[in-house]
Amino acid sequence: MERDELARLLDNLLESAKFEDYSPNGLQVEGRAEIRRVITGVTASQALLDEAVRRNADAVIVHHGLFWRGDSSVVLGYRKRRLAALLKHDINLFAYHLPLDAHPDLGNNAQWGRAMNWQIEGSFGRQSLGLYGRLPTPCSLRSLSLRLEEVLLRPPLVVAPENTRREERLLSRLAWCSGGAQDYIEAAVALGVDAFLSGEISEQTPHVALESGMAYLACGHHASERFGPMALASWLSEHADIACEFVDYPNPAG
Repeated sequence: MERDELARLLDNLLESAKFEDYSPNGLQVEGRAEIRRVITGVTASQALLDEAVRRNADAVIVHHGLFWRGDSSVVLGYRKRRLAALLKHDINLFAYHLPLDAHPDLGNNAQWGRAMNWQIEGSFGRQSLGLYGRLPTPCSLRSLSLRLEEVLLRPPLVVAPENTRREERLLSRLAWCSGGAQDYIEAAVALGVDAFLSGEISEQTPHVALESGMAYLACGHHASERFGPMALASWLSEHADIACEFVDYPNPAG
């Protein structure tokens, strides 16, 4: 597949033009024109780029790319080393931030809900990134936490009123948004859900949760954003004439 053909395919599939984002979506670093082997990952870290070199990948597709609004415009240190690895080995870098959160099938949030068997009822929040719905069967906060640990490979940090922590109190309705969407908490409260789940937690998040009578679960930014790159790798392997594989490098921050 030609590089420009893959760029058009991804841009159309993920509808990148409709999002107001903090980073450029699409091709961020141009490499060789012919693409046969691709790896996907969460972040364009040095480890992932070195793995792309080792695997002779023609392109890397990530959720978190190299360039962000407000970043320094000078290329020094780790930024220089990442960019040098791509340029030296003529590897293309594609990045899709909010488009890979929001896609109704391949997105982080849709895939997270599917992995947990949650029943999606609708979307909420800025640019409709978050989802809300129901558990297939009401369960306790502890049961939900244990299931999340199984799926995400890490325990969530749980903030909840005392009555919600009791085993006899069952949760039915949830809202969730992957990554750093803890500031969606007030929108989640307005939905009347029993719990809101995201990747990170801020100083004010516990206060809003406790004072609103809603549970909040910080599930890990990286952990909650593996789903989209994994699903995209599977989709490309099935629908495009390229070999594509998801590569994961766990992040100790979650």
